Amino acid sequence: WGCPPSKFPWTYESKETSYLLEGKVKVTPSGATESVEIAAGDFVEFPKGMSCTWDVS
Repeated sequence: WGCPPSKFPWTYESKETSYLLEGKVKVTPSGATESVEIAAGDFVEFPKGMSCTWDVS
C-alpha cells in the first residue's frame, strides 16, 4: 500500500499490523492531544476499532 503526502481519518475494522518501508507518518488517536510518529523501518500494530488521523509526509 502506498500513499502520497496527505492527512485523513481512519478507523480499523480489524487488528492490523504495518511495516513502514519509507517516509514518515504521524498517527493521532481520536480524542488524543499527542501524536505518535512512525518512520521507515518501524513495525506497528493497530487494534480493532481504533479511530485516528493519519498525517503522511
